[in-house]
Amino acid sequence: MSSTQSASNHAKMVPMYHYMTFALIGIPAMYFLAMAIRSFSMAALMTAMMSVGVVFGVLYGRIFPLGVQDRVIRLEERLRLAQHLPEDLRSRIEEISTEHLIGLRFAPDEELEGLTRRILDGEFDKRKGVKEAIQQWRPDHQRI
Repeated sequence: MSSTQSASNHAKMVPMYHYMTFALIGIPAMYFLAMAIRSFSMAALMTAMMSVGVVFGVLYGRIFPLGVQDRVIRLEERLRLAQHLPEDLRSRIEEISTEHLIGLRFAPDEELEGLTRRILDGEFDKRKGVKEAIQQWRPDHQRI
């Protein structure tokens, strides 16, 4: 993995997961659903239901850990902000959304105050705006 990370290249794609896994479970699920409709039987219906359940299981198997990861990032960033922000901003840390905190994790300590003020002033709607405003990117290679 490249050590140079930026707003444009920080997303992590795992081809075996993002492409192969979804193809390996998605294509058969569509086939089994089509077979249950085309040649209805209880066996075809049960197979289709099970394949749809596997699709949901794989999707939620990805979504749930990302939610936990976002909560950990929120905690880490709140602790970091409490250490590095001036007192007037420290009292407003709870006002910063998880969405914005996730964007701030890429900001170096020197940029935190300015970016936090801009967030609290309502300048950014989403984490993408925060990420794009960062001048010196702080890489995060641990996000899964």
